[in-house]
Amino acid sequence: MVTTPTGGPAPSPTDPSGRNAEEGWSPRLALSLLSIVLLLELLAVSYMMISTALPAISMHYQTTQGAWLLTAFLLVGAMAAPLIGKLADMYGKRKMLLACVGISLVGSFLSAIATSYAMMIAGRCLAGLMVPTLFLSYSLIRDVFPQKTVALAVSIATSGMGLIAIAAPFLTGWLLDDYGFRAIFWFFVICLAVLGGLIQLTTPESNVRLRSRIDLVGAVLLGGGIAGILISVSFGPSWGWTDGGTLAYLIGGIVLLIGWVVSARMIKEPLIDLDVLGKRPVLLTTISAGVVYGSSGLFTILLPMMVMTPALFGLGYGFGVDAEGFALYQVPIGGAVVLGGLLVGILVGRNMRPRPLLVTGLLLNAVAFALIAQTHDTKGIVMIICAVFGFGMGMGYASIPNLLIEAVPPQLQASSASMVGVSQSIFPAILPVVAFAVMNNSHIVQFPPEIQATLQGAVFYDNAGFQVAFWIGAVFALIGAVVAFLLPRNIAQVEVPASMTGRTTDGDELVAAG
Repeated sequence: MVTTPTGGPAPSPTDPSGRNAEEGWSPRLALSLLSIVLLLELLAVSYMMISTALPAISMHYQTTQGAWLLTAFLLVGAMAAPLIGKLADMYGKRKMLLACVGISLVGSFLSAIATSYAMMIAGRCLAGLMVPTLFLSYSLIRDVFPQKTVALAVSIATSGMGLIAIAAPFLTGWLLDDYGFRAIFWFFVICLAVLGGLIQLTTPESNVRLRSRIDLVGAVLLGGGIAGILISVSFGPSWGWTDGGTLAYLIGGIVLLIGWVVSARMIKEPLIDLDVLGKRPVLLTTISAGVVYGSSGLFTILLPMMVMTPALFGLGYGFGVDAEGFALYQVPIGGAVVLGGLLVGILVGRNMRPRPLLVTGLLLNAVAFALIAQTHDTKGIVMIICAVFGFGMGMGYASIPNLLIEAVPPQLQASSASMVGVSQSIFPAILPVVAFAVMNNSHIVQFPPEIQATLQGAVFYDNAGFQVAFWIGAVFALIGAVVAFLLPRNIAQVEVPASMTGRTTDGDELVAAG
């Protein structure tokens, strides 16, 4: 195999756009896509596995701050995304993808050997660099895969994440029960090492570069603003919405974001070009992406709560399934997500626009929310609704990157996709908070004292509470469909000034900044 001076594979021939000029699929290309898909599967399962292990971790370190183990991961990923996106456009998308994998590996190793909870949190912060691998992956695919395979490849990469939801409960249970919570972090270490090596060996570097400078002021302001808002939203329900800490983080985050907007208008080469972000196709795609991920986040939170509630409580819902039993409801979701993504990839590959596919996916989500709000007392019907939702989810997951590829040039792909990634982090944090604020306000079930004493503090909601929450999801998805419908029928790609474009000759040489 021909390699570059750095030891990676030599980039395949590229056409003038910077894309791979091979005719179609090859064994190397298939292995490259497989390694990327498995990396994103690992990202998808990481949050769920740590959530499951959280009680054991909290008990081991005797801490009541377990929520930070989850929040730190998402927080660092969202904060770092814009800067990583800009660096990827400037210095190489594979380079930044492998850097994120390497830092995440180090973080997982720290958590695996952590002797204190502070060390555990530090490891999870570093592991949060796995979050940007989502947009880095499809940005890299766009540049180095043959043009005719790009639509299907990015669709498989982004919707293939649904498969892991089927096996994840069994894998997590086996690791926890047989080896303890540290085994989960060792699992991440091993997987990241193997997948990083595979990507290094099978995936060439993009030769597309953006000539620019790093806007450190913008990075600090934007990252700090995102952090403030996410912390306030994540901890507001437990701290209290009028608590001084909640308000300080929220107001501080908003002030920093305003400062970022002001600085981005003043700086010649800002971290994120607001003119590009403000273009109708880019802005509406960013919002739609948040709605897609926010909707799926709410559905996947409400569903296990509903079906795992014991039927003997007589609340009008609940089948009393355990964690393994819940996997049966994950099967139609995971399978349908993949099928929905494949459909988008095939149709876009045949020159169908992703806009109507995104609208369709969000409408399916809205229909599934509405159906399950009204009918959730029969297992078979709930499973069918799960499949409908999963199909819409898969269509949404796959349509977003294909829309962004239409809207922005390769030189701005990663930095634009990073803001889409931020939206995909913020909306799933906000929507469940809204739904549970309504449910906690007037829909908590008050059992007789003798029953309440056996529940160990667990909270259950009445049937109307779940109906309201699902209807909130339906309205949210419907609004997202309207936003997606407002996308232009024919998207004109944003132009990059010639002075800011560049290309390497060997896939690793950096084009000098302008």
